[in-house]
Amino acid sequence: MKTDVEELSPTRVRLTIEVPFDELKPNVDRAYREVARQVRVPGFRPGRVPPRVIDQRIGRGAVLEQAVNDAVPELYGKALEEHDVFAIGQPEVEITRLDDGKDLAFTAEVDVRPKFDLPDIDGMPVTVENAEVTPDQVEEYIGALRERFASLKGTDRPAAEGDFVSIDLSAEVDGKPVEDAQANGVSYEVGSGQMLDGLDEALTGMSAEESKTFPALLAGGKLAGHLAQVTVTVNSVKVKELPELDDDFAQSASEFDTLGELRAGTRAQLERMQRAGQAGQARERALDALLDRVDIPLPEHLVDREIASRRQSLDDRLERSGNTMDEYLEAVGSTAEQLDEQFAQDARRSVKAGFVLDKLAAAEELGVTQEELAGYVTEQAYRMGVAPDRLAKELSERGQLAAAAADVLRSKALTLIAERASITDESGQKIDLKADEEAAGEVLAEADVEALEETDLEDLEDTDVEASDEADGASEPEAGGGDEGSGEDPQPAS
Repeated sequence: MKTDVEELSPTRVRLTIEVPFDELKPNVDRAYREVARQVRVPGFRPGRVPPRVIDQRIGRGAVLEQAVNDAVPELYGKALEEHDVFAIGQPEVEITRLDDGKDLAFTAEVDVRPKFDLPDIDGMPVTVENAEVTPDQVEEYIGALRERFASLKGTDRPAAEGDFVSIDLSAEVDGKPVEDAQANGVSYEVGSGQMLDGLDEALTGMSAEESKTFPALLAGGKLAGHLAQVTVTVNSVKVKELPELDDDFAQSASEFDTLGELRAGTRAQLERMQRAGQAGQARERALDALLDRVDIPLPEHLVDREIASRRQSLDDRLERSGNTMDEYLEAVGSTAEQLDEQFAQDARRSVKAGFVLDKLAAAEELGVTQEELAGYVTEQAYRMGVAPDRLAKELSERGQLAAAAADVLRSKALTLIAERASITDESGQKIDLKADEEAAGEVLAEADVEALEETDLEDLEDTDVEASDEADGASEPEAGGGDEGSGEDPQPAS
């Protein structure tokens, strides 16, 4: 076999492979056996049809096509290994010559991992936000807690903003009742703006057993968008009463015995949450700082796939929520062009981060244990709202455990970057990242420690990933993906 590699760009190569026909004999023999099993020829048992009969009945061209399809992936893999090429994704294969009895020649164009050097990450300066908890934040949290324990009491006075009313609604368009715009006994908070435009204004000042009619555009149903005359009748008015801020409230709303202990406990909890946020922010900003120091040519095919993946993910979310793209753009205050630009920017950062993290993991000889993989699966299952053992089984059946392990590996590399950086907050105080990560662990433990204990490791036992120079980058940690490599079977271009 004769091979040659041509560099088309820093991220793409073309391999030219020529093979004497004698080397294809095992593939041709297998092709004849496979065709013999598939065809039915009178006088011959299945699988016993001689090659000369197959040539007469089917044609040798069909056999050669199958033989080439069988041989190309193996020949391509050998060429990659011979020239130390680390391919990303599927190649574009073109058969340039197939001379029966003489030789086979084909080319394969494929993206490759770019070459770059990592800068020194020790002492890299990174600044994060302060984690100070103010008295106002404590009171805001306790105020929200009081809202949760509030009660509703009936009142004879007219409704005002913040009151809760029980109402009946009906609507007419051109004097005719709208069947799908009738409702009785609806509970509604005055001033919330959660229903029809004009409803809050109509309800303000109304008392029980009073009715009022006002114009409004229907928001749903067959006549959505039509101007209707809406009649609202108030059945009852209730006011929200907050519990007294005292020791009794502390005991009923928390595990604390006194209001002072509740305030102290709230401050401690908010501090843990702030420090957990600092840990995550440190990781992201440390990665940004490192990416700014590295110039990497990116495979455009890989970037395009990442953009398509992000767009598909958004489309799926909008479909599940029943929203349109126009509604989404309005909600986020963006245009279609700005969204495309953001997709492209995020995709390029993601691909670049994958390459950097993979290279660092390989350089530091990082690996993934079964316990770390189980913890990752448990965390993902918690986010998705499914049982950890079920997710582990699904990942195993879909062959995605290696991709999950690659995500864990990148996460470890990301942690290593942050740990070696010099992290300070905005006030200049040095941050103890390990202490912040412990605080983050405490926050997470409150939510999923039981799930972790129940994770079934059976489906994870055959997966063990260690960093190597063959790791390829495609997406950031915790974003999924990263399963491209040189082990995929190429198929000849038609």
